[in-house]
Amino acid sequence: MGRLGDSSPSSDVHAAFVEFRAKETDKCMSAQCIYCQSVRAKNTSRQRAHLLECPNYLNAMKEHNPQSSILELAANGTPTPAMKTPSKKRDLDTMVNGFPGESALVTRGPPVPRPALERDLQLVVQLNPKITVGKTIFGDSNWISFISGHWSARWGKGTVVPGGQEKQLVAQDLSTHVDSNFILQTHDHPPAYITVRCEGWRVGPRDILEKLNDPAMVDSIDPKSYSFRTYLHMETGDSRYLHLNTGMWIGSGIKRSSDVIFDFYRVITEWSSEEASHIYQNIVSFAQELFKTTLDSFRVVLEPFGIFSRSSNVVSELTSTLIKAIHAQANAADTQTSP
Repeated sequence: MGRLGDSSPSSDVHAAFVEFRAKETDKCMSAQCIYCQSVRAKNTSRQRAHLLECPNYLNAMKEHNPQSSILELAANGTPTPAMKTPSKKRDLDTMVNGFPGESALVTRGPPVPRPALERDLQLVVQLNPKITVGKTIFGDSNWISFISGHWSARWGKGTVVPGGQEKQLVAQDLSTHVDSNFILQTHDHPPAYITVRCEGWRVGPRDILEKLNDPAMVDSIDPKSYSFRTYLHMETGDSRYLHLNTGMWIGSGIKRSSDVIFDFYRVITEWSSEEASHIYQNIVSFAQELFKTTLDSFRVVLEPFGIFSRSSNVVSELTSTLIKAIHAQANAADTQTSP
């Protein structure tokens, strides 16, 4: 496979295929196109000829890699001049900072959905004083138990069940790894119980971290002067909250003298405008089909009594209101996600 940024015809061909040996006895390798799953013998010229006629590949390149030499060759028969091959000796800046930026990460495969964060849960937990376990082979170990707490989310609210606990490992620079396990109780009747594991790091300048460990000074520390980041996983068997089992959350927190506060952001898929429009159209179509089915049911029941016309008008107005509400929500969501 060609180097990052190398857009020569051969590198584009190799990036579009997965090579494998179909049988152990085969002397020659086979190649499968990752865009249409077609399989052929490994041969660069034949693989290139396939890509020139593969609509899935050409459409992907138009959207994500318009500089592709194969795309240029398909358009006018002239390959795009290859970019200058980067030096094998990487300078210090590249060694330290890694790749020069997203523009260099040209997508060669199928488009990958971009994740986004959505504020989903706020959590406040009251803590008992920490118990110092002592210095271990991994660092200074502390244990902290939870007194209680409360939480509020897009999908519900409730309390933190007393008895949760947090294990801390403090490194020599006072960076602190936290690993918490506790239970959320919802305000439903009957309540649901959701187990939570939260793990992450609290890091920052040493003088700030020293003050965070001082109960007399911790409340005066600017939360922006240090980083308290965690990830969270939830598990429940309650049928009302099964959607939480497969979620992923990233948290940002602050430490105070007797409690911690966290905002958790759920990792979601950031839909493109085309994808969002497609979903919206599907919802509208569903609403219209629901209206037709409901209207047919009303016809069978009410037409013999001569009141079908009046009832159908009511159903029509309700359906129209539903579609308008869906449209308003779609516009609101689009406004919120626009840059």
